[in-house]
Amino acid sequence: MVDSISPPTNLPQERRNFTHLVWDIAWFGVAMPATSRFLSVYAIRLGADAMVLGWLTALPAILALLSSAFAANWRRRFPSTVKAQVWPGLGFRLMFLLPALTPFFPADWQPLWLILAVSIPALPQGISAVIFLVLMREGVTGTRLTALLSRRMMAFNIAVLIGTLGFGFWLEEVTFPINYQIMFVVAFGVSLISLWNVGQVRSVKLETLPDTTQPREHFWQLPGFQSLAFILVMNYVAFFAIIPIIPLRLVDELGADEAFMSIFAVFELISAALIAMLTNRIIERIGTRLTIALGMIGTGLAAIILGLTSDLYVTLIAAALSGGTWTMAAIGLFAYFNEATPEDNLTRYSTLYNQIVSLSVFVGPMLGSKLADTSLSLTTVLLMGAGLRLLVGVLTPYDLFGRPKRSKRSVPVT
Repeated sequence: MVDSISPPTNLPQERRNFTHLVWDIAWFGVAMPATSRFLSVYAIRLGADAMVLGWLTALPAILALLSSAFAANWRRRFPSTVKAQVWPGLGFRLMFLLPALTPFFPADWQPLWLILAVSIPALPQGISAVIFLVLMREGVTGTRLTALLSRRMMAFNIAVLIGTLGFGFWLEEVTFPINYQIMFVVAFGVSLISLWNVGQVRSVKLETLPDTTQPREHFWQLPGFQSLAFILVMNYVAFFAIIPIIPLRLVDELGADEAFMSIFAVFELISAALIAMLTNRIIERIGTRLTIALGMIGTGLAAIILGLTSDLYVTLIAAALSGGTWTMAAIGLFAYFNEATPEDNLTRYSTLYNQIVSLSVFVGPMLGSKLADTSLSLTTVLLMGAGLRLLVGVLTPYDLFGRPKRSKRSVPVT
């Protein structure tokens, strides 16, 4: 068995893994705008309200949370992590294909089908997400993991930018709804290239099995786990609480169309790609906790701009600010989790991370959608969300429940 804190014995394979993991997220990023950028606009065109948009984000998250509990059992059925990833990874990517069937349903059922179309693939997604985190930590050693995260984030944002521009042009030029149907089919095909790259990754270290002769330590018994969980939950809840509200604000109140939504995404993604290149150095200079805090404060300021402006083009400033600062926070959050959890059972702790994030992504959008369904204006809801983001950003650097014990293998920034 390979010692989890010693260098890998196959450095060329680790370099290949690094490359495939970057190309994986790049191809996936090209497909991603179909659901992350344009699905909500598609739903609004079909008559969706704030609750439907909330369920589009929240229901897949809670289903992924539930199914992730089976990830460890699923992993044990296969001789390697990469083989365990294949079927869940394919099932997850059906989220790009199933929305293409929407026009075949009666008009009254179409918003419901859209919710089901992204929720059904969330069941394999829960397993896939856990297995992929294990695969990534097996394929690249801790000393290069933060660098990989930054490189993946940069590649992802550049790829999403390309996909957004391409799909945005297509949606403007082709008749509705065939334009959306073809977009979803193309996105599914591109996502399969991403899956192929995942299949090329090979482990350079073995997952260290826990010592069954000792009493099993529950994750909440880890020193400072409450602080770690608080940071993860509060940051993800605060960020995603107003995500369903933003397209409603842009489309329904400010008159944005698909073309402007593409421009909005361009500003967001260029900023995110630029910040991703610098996040390694930022973490090295000020640490993960302060990096996360500054990122969340930036997203709060972006939400204030979105809530107060009546000029569509001013929202582009918010887009750039939000894209860059959330990228910084997201990289910091995973790096912090990786630093604070041991490597004695990758599947177990990857499951934990996925469950915390999934639960938070469920709670956040439902909270925002519920507020938007009241008599409160969208501006008020956005400003309340901004206040929550700023509060979380201020609290993140403090050890409210004790500092998590740093694992034996640290994650230096390279």
